Amino acid sequence: MALRPSKGDGSAGRWDRGAGKADFNAKRKKKVAEIHQALNSDPIDVAALRRMAISEGGLLTDEIRCQVWPKLLNVNTSEPPPVSRKDLRDMSKDYQQVLLDVRRSLRRFPPGMPDEQREGLQEELIDIILLVLDRNPQLHYYQGYHDIVVTFLLVVGERLATSLVEKLSTHHLRDFMDPTMDNTKHILNYLMPIIDQVSPELHDFMQSAEVGTIFALSWLITWFGHVLMDFRHVVRLYDFFLACHPLMPIYFAAVIVLYREQEVLDCDCDMASVHHLLSQIPQDLPYETLISRAGDLFVQFPPSELAREAAAQQEAERTAASTFKDFELASTQQRPDMVLRQRFRGLLRPEARTKDVLTKPRTNRFVKLAVMGLTVALGAAALAVVKSALEWAPKFQLQLFP
Repeated sequence: MALRPSKGDGSAGRWDRGAGKADFNAKRKKKVAEIHQALNSDPIDVAALRRMAISEGGLLTDEIRCQVWPKLLNVNTSEPPPVSRKDLRDMSKDYQQVLLDVRRSLRRFPPGMPDEQREGLQEELIDIILLVLDRNPQLHYYQGYHDIVVTFLLVVGERLATSLVEKLSTHHLRDFMDPTMDNTKHILNYLMPIIDQVSPELHDFMQSAEVGTIFALSWLITWFGHVLMDFRHVVRLYDFFLACHPLMPIYFAAVIVLYREQEVLDCDCDMASVHHLLSQIPQDLPYETLISRAGDLFVQFPPSELAREAAAQQEAERTAASTFKDFELASTQQRPDMVLRQRFRGLLRPEARTKDVLTKPRTNRFVKLAVMGLTVALGAAALAVVKSALEWAPKFQLQLFP
């Protein structure tokens, strides 16, 4: 069953095209109300926030993202942000590389932004990256990391971005920040088994072309921030990824390839032709449709099932995917910002132990998707699903980050 393009399926999805402006406004107003209700619940209804972030339209506005993203990452916004050392730029071994990458990131800033404002944001971007690395010496900088950090900076500002990026770096992005690319390769190795489940024909064609998975590397390690030109599409994907399991970006990469199945099959069956096609990601993808399909595939073919194809295994505790269960359980115990502020002022007595919101019976597909990491026992990202798709990489000089 291939995921083929649907005629007239634009990138905005039904959310924007609906049954008219009145219907659109009513749906939007209802969703905003549901998000605020979840934020003000005690404990915060994280499962509901995840459903809102996953469902059509995502979190709608950057103002809402400033409130919800911290809850999805279990970051307490009432705590003071980390403070940078004055000599950090002089002492950091990564400063020169970070500086070069940030200077090349001009297109990640809104068109028409005054140079002075952009340059100020670039300085903040450097400071955030160096501070997170300094506070977490186990993390190693990689090219493309700045593409993720700049997204948070533009949405939530420097103060909150620092805290969110630090939490993200020690959880969802942890595997990309190892001293070697071993775990990143293993995550990429999920791509072909997902494709094989849906379209064996496409899978076999790509295997015959020996294209590997290197074309999807920049997609994965930047959460598509490096390859998508429209910032609205980037933040919509970030809503989705923040609400889901750490391996969801590789499922989304798979549905992009499946969506372009006919284009791939029409190519010459050789590495150069297929790699060139797939590395040029279209900008007019039907994002809402692909998000929905990625979620469906995750539920239908969870990482634990794909992992059975693995030829080798590594220790589960080394990967972000394997620690997702504890991370998610902790996030369900968050208190509403209003309650936290009242506590801080000494206006509230300590409440009794809160109930785990995940014990409530739910059957909605979005709920299954949002909490899938709690029910799938896996050391997922550290499993070699197929023979490494990057074995051929030294033979070619590929420009991954143009």
